[in-house]
Amino acid sequence: MHSFDIIKMFLALLALVNPIGAIPFFISFTQGDTREQRARVVRVASLSVGLVIAAAALAGERFIGFFGVSVDAFEVGGGVIMMLMAISMINAQVGGSKNTPEESIEAAARASIAVVPLAIPLLAGPGTISTVMIYAGRFTAWWQYLALAGCGFAIALVTFVSLSLAEPISRLVGRTGINIATRLMGLMLAALSVEFVVGGLQGMIPALRH
Repeated sequence: MHSFDIIKMFLALLALVNPIGAIPFFISFTQGDTREQRARVVRVASLSVGLVIAAAALAGERFIGFFGVSVDAFEVGGGVIMMLMAISMINAQVGGSKNTPEESIEAAARASIAVVPLAIPLLAGPGTISTVMIYAGRFTAWWQYLALAGCGFAIALVTFVSLSLAEPISRLVGRTGINIATRLMGLMLAALSVEFVVGGLQGMIPALRH
């Protein structure tokens, strides 16, 4: 795995987490909170995102093996989930696989929404977790797992900065700017999802490699 592969993993996971797209939800969830309360939500949510990605990177392959699912089959399934999320993002929406209306309603009534549903599943949802597991399933060296976990904490840092600057970013780019960024990330995810599906199918059906 070269440095380019690490950058590719980072960008793919960043597009899935999409901290910029989560800004309107963060502002809505924390309306009426004090500055200190918002800062705590940002810290806990960002750390949770990093921990979820790191855990999936370090233990994801064992999780797949426990259920007797091949990495290739998981890659196809993860690619399909990514495509569904990409379609939602291209439409400038948060897919239902990340956050349901019921979870949004529950969040408005919670004293703290940092972990659920902001970090999980709004930021680090099924698409993010399955993608991390797919990458981890391709690795053979311990440093590769650590590099993937490091990508998770780098994304946690980006998430921390994005949510900390939620109000200024929202005023600067507006909802239209956030939608444009979300659509661009959705296009990249769509391309990656096709790559995952094709790679998984080739692993399951060797004849497709020719």
